[in-house]
Amino acid sequence: MRTAAEYVAYSLEKLGVRHVFGVGGANIEDLFDAVHRTPALLGVLAKHEFSAATMADGYARVGAPLGVVMATSGGGALNLVPALAESYASCVPVLALVGQPPTSMEGHGAFQDGSGRGGSIDARELFRSVSVHCESLASADELPYALHQALSAALGERPGPAVLLLPKDVQRAKIDPHAPAYDLQPSRGRRAPAEDDVKAAAELLADARSVLVIAGDGVARHHARNELAALVERLDARVALAPDARDVYDNGDRRFIGLAGVMGNRSLTEQLARTDACVVVGTRLPHLAHAGIEGELARRPLISVHFEPSFETGAPRIELIGHVKLGLRDLVARLAARPAQAVEVIPPEGGPPTFLPGTRTAGTLRFGDALQAIMAAMPDHANVIVDAGNTGASAVHWMRSPSRGRFVLALGMGGMGYSFGAATGAAFANGRRTFVLAGDGAFFMHGLEIHTALQYDLPITFILFDNNAHGMCVTREHLYFGGDYSYNTFRRSELASGLGAMFPALKVLAGRSAEEIEHSLRVPCAGPSVMCVDVDVREIPPFLPFLQAVRPGGNGGPG
Repeated sequence: MRTAAEYVAYSLEKLGVRHVFGVGGANIEDLFDAVHRTPALLGVLAKHEFSAATMADGYARVGAPLGVVMATSGGGALNLVPALAESYASCVPVLALVGQPPTSMEGHGAFQDGSGRGGSIDARELFRSVSVHCESLASADELPYALHQALSAALGERPGPAVLLLPKDVQRAKIDPHAPAYDLQPSRGRRAPAEDDVKAAAELLADARSVLVIAGDGVARHHARNELAALVERLDARVALAPDARDVYDNGDRRFIGLAGVMGNRSLTEQLARTDACVVVGTRLPHLAHAGIEGELARRPLISVHFEPSFETGAPRIELIGHVKLGLRDLVARLAARPAQAVEVIPPEGGPPTFLPGTRTAGTLRFGDALQAIMAAMPDHANVIVDAGNTGASAVHWMRSPSRGRFVLALGMGGMGYSFGAATGAAFANGRRTFVLAGDGAFFMHGLEIHTALQYDLPITFILFDNNAHGMCVTREHLYFGGDYSYNTFRRSELASGLGAMFPALKVLAGRSAEEIEHSLRVPCAGPSVMCVDVDVREIPPFLPFLQAVRPGGNGGPG
């Protein structure tokens, strides 16, 4: 007879999970013990529950079947919330196993009570708002069905985090060997779009002389990169990507024209004006993906291929609601191949980056120059994990995704510090060299997960862009509030040398110039390393609202 904790570990092993992330505590230690005693599983200890959950998120984003995070009750459980919110908004399959006090103590003054009884917080209601499924167990015999339901929800058509609240006594109890058995490989949601809708979309596209495809991260969620490429080839379409989907289409392909939305470029509007129809794949076109092109979108017939309806409306609009891979497959099957035409891509506006008024800080690099040097030295199979803020906006705008790698910018909630945990998960998932691109503000939030990378000797290069500030907030203070004060600037810190002194095993790389950045990154390094790049807080990132505020119509360079 297995205990409930042992059953969970056994089930994860059968599902193909190999790493479980978490932070320990009294009400989760039985699960940690069960993971330890399961040879195929490695329990990875994070420094903070937020980062443990972003590890699970990053693990799933780069190709693992499911991310799993474990946390204890009380503050440990609550620390999961912002990371699970990111996974929920970005539809990333994560299973959160959250310990709770023993059932006999619920509502009777238990430490860290989350039962909702006796004046305690209601953890079930709390986690329901950031998950696709949440259940609290009252007995071990409930576990097989509850776990089946949680996995089915997390891996469903609209994937996301599922949460199981597991009281300590439930974890330790034996499961009745005669209890009903449930499939440990739950069927993933794979609903094909309605046939009539696919037929209507194919007829509309048959009449369109030129087509623009805008692809989002739903392509990655449903593992539909090959099907997207087949659609683009069949239509000889042009391709733009949502900012959180840099890696779903070959950035070096002749049909790729750049990014859509606030981090893209104005030339996409002109490109869209030349097309007869737009196909939106794997994205609902939220504001960050459609800002700047709303007018042209509204004047074009729009076909959406996604598991949820699009936010944008065209005239007419056809929704192929269902599994993205199946929707693309069915649509391609109804389309006749077109001969390849000469690609007329409107070149993006160039020019130097824009700076706020004032004297530039000596010894700093421009984001674009530093990022181009990083890209030149990066292996074509690398993982790139980018944090929010000026660094994220600049990186997704100026860089291209590695041709055989992954590029992750988490914009579901856009929380700072995400990249440090997510990179750990990504490196565990596929073992590839992983690059973190983050600002100093993000580092101060969750950057000490660098210690976790050292603990497990992971191939992660942490590149910290240091402007001694929350840079995007400083830009907003200047553009929208006069710039005569700032809450968001810091005293200078020597991050690279400080980390080198704190962690003697951490390799510190030089990054004082673009040439030095490229040279340093080309030197082979097996384990973790860190580089600090000084940038000017006055540099305005390629973020459409900011650029419109300083020079209406500008865009800051190639996308």
